[in-house]
Amino acid sequence: MSVKGPRMRTRLGKYELGKTLGEGTFAKVKFAKNMETGQCVAIKIVHREQVLRNKMIEHIKREISTMKLIKHPNVTQMFEVMASKTKIYIVLEFVDGGELFDEIAKNGRLKEDEARRYFQQLINAVDYCHSRGVYHRDLKPENLLLDSYGVLKISDFGLSTFEQQVREDGLLHTACGTPNYVAPEVLNNKGYDGTSADIWSCGVILFVLMAGYLPFDEPSLIALYQKICKAEFSCPGWFSSGAKKMIQRILDPNPVTRTTIPEILENEWFKEGYKPAQFKVEEDVNLDDVDAVFGNSNEKLVTERKEKPVSMNAFELISSSNSFNLENLFEKQMGLVKRETRFTSQRPANEIMNKIEEAAKPLGFNVHKRDYKMKLQGDKHGRKGHLSVATEVFEMAPSVHMVELRKTGGDTLEFHKFYKTFSSGLQDIVWKSEETTEESRSETYTNA
Repeated sequence: MSVKGPRMRTRLGKYELGKTLGEGTFAKVKFAKNMETGQCVAIKIVHREQVLRNKMIEHIKREISTMKLIKHPNVTQMFEVMASKTKIYIVLEFVDGGELFDEIAKNGRLKEDEARRYFQQLINAVDYCHSRGVYHRDLKPENLLLDSYGVLKISDFGLSTFEQQVREDGLLHTACGTPNYVAPEVLNNKGYDGTSADIWSCGVILFVLMAGYLPFDEPSLIALYQKICKAEFSCPGWFSSGAKKMIQRILDPNPVTRTTIPEILENEWFKEGYKPAQFKVEEDVNLDDVDAVFGNSNEKLVTERKEKPVSMNAFELISSSNSFNLENLFEKQMGLVKRETRFTSQRPANEIMNKIEEAAKPLGFNVHKRDYKMKLQGDKHGRKGHLSVATEVFEMAPSVHMVELRKTGGDTLEFHKFYKTFSSGLQDIVWKSEETTEESRSETYTNA
């Protein structure tokens, strides 16, 4: 059994595929680079067979069509959709600042001015979506991304719907969304207005940003739904009177009297420091290619092909990339909540694998090994199911290995808590450069 060498490059038309950014039940998202323009993108890869088997064709078509309709600076942009005989590829804007959820997990809560700025961008985007007849229906901090400039981007339109899908009574009837953020009328199962339901979710998000916790949070769903339907919550003392009034008007359990986006835009608290979104409205959007992707035509099909990578001296790679620095393992500088990290080690690969297993098992994780890959599966059911972490060891040079750890399932905050303890058990296998070793003599890694 030999350790893997440098990975082969995978080309998809004009794109070169890179590392996996995230994985779900039906799809995975990979980092990619447009080799013609140099632009970085994210490509969502969906397997046709799984879509057909689970009768998800209309669901995926709706998500793609929605993202083609929405061209707004506060919404993740979709550039194009492609297909091979076995897969569907959705090429998306690469947003590199992480989730808004990370900001809450890192800071506990945001200052009111910062929370208001994100809320303003959220309302701008939701207002535009509604103007195009699109309702998101799963707005929450985990679906709000930030770019490197701190600009908010709504993502994940998997549960969205169109105005055309409203029934004769003028209401939507599919109950969906994340329980803590869903509007009471959605739970009542009597039909709901998509606009009012999205506004409610925006109000919950604003509360979470400013408070650092949920307004409605109970261990049982029945108790949670009862609180939501009665809008039983209270604002903490540090909320300004303007913010309290804003949230109370949004979290009105009656959708008829709940505040509207035009009213929010005129609210004095909301207008402080407000900057309307600047962008060019595209009136004509062609959806013909969406139908073509799901058709049986073999025209314009793309194929994934492997290409041998350009070799690079491992020591040059390590010195030129922050992701191989010891500081990235412990995230000392920023305390960021990430879903993956890498570190380098000069220990033998088998020793690295054994050390990871030794560190994971006492934390309640089942370990599954195959070659130099390892899956750590938590035995406790968390807020979003069982936490799972994928690890892999790569050989960069005869005496240098790179280890990649990536969250593949479960809650981000639970991963962060697990990671604090887990990383401390790996310190003796991490390669410490002279500079890092010197720092560690005088500094304790409190954010590990």
